[in-house]
Amino acid sequence: MSSADETPGVGRETLANRIRDALVRRITSGAIEPGTRLVETAIAAEYGTSQAPVREALRALEAMRMVEVRPRRGTFVRPFIQQTLRESYVVRAALEETATRLAILSGSLPLDALHADIDAMRAAAESDDADASSAASVAFHRHIVEAAHNGLLLHSWEALQIGIRTSATIVAADLDLGAIADEHQELLVVLERGDLEEACERARDHQWHYADLPHDARGRAKDSPSGRVG
Repeated sequence: MSSADETPGVGRETLANRIRDALVRRITSGAIEPGTRLVETAIAAEYGTSQAPVREALRALEAMRMVEVRPRRGTFVRPFIQQTLRESYVVRAALEETATRLAILSGSLPLDALHADIDAMRAAAESDDADASSAASVAFHRHIVEAAHNGLLLHSWEALQIGIRTSATIVAADLDLGAIADEHQELLVVLERGDLEEACERARDHQWHYADLPHDARGRAKDSPSGRVG
């Protein structure tokens, strides 16, 4: 058996995830340009596997809205992926700053749940599970947004497809999963302290960092990337 997905100890799902992650890095870096057609047979040959795990990887990319399937034509990379990723963090920063303000003012922050989310991030880091880290990060921020008790705000936040974009960021930037947990722990310390303005500023900066602009939310020049993720 020569196919990689048939190698003992290497499950098809694991291989599909590896192909997915490799394609995410290449798409977000621009190595695969917008409009490029992704051909299953060519990708399978490149990775030394059958088409089955490649097909699964492409389905995952479609769910992440990084590619689109055109009937009878094939699978193509969507345009403006890098730009929309960056823009989404600016919008998300504003939404989560507002959610943080509302949640603190109402005293409704679910601190126990936030601690549990960080525990899940640390467990994901120990097992080097990027998908689990992404899910725990999204859960952390969802708890804050839900605590704002503002349905329109929650709807707007969900419309940004936070889970998909967080996964793409973690994979594309090859982020340290332990650092992700540490960053959220720092944010939680500020939230527990209850300083309204400090917490709102931290919530905003936590997202703005990924907007990939030359300045922060206050117009100051940015330092080099620190490995944060939302």
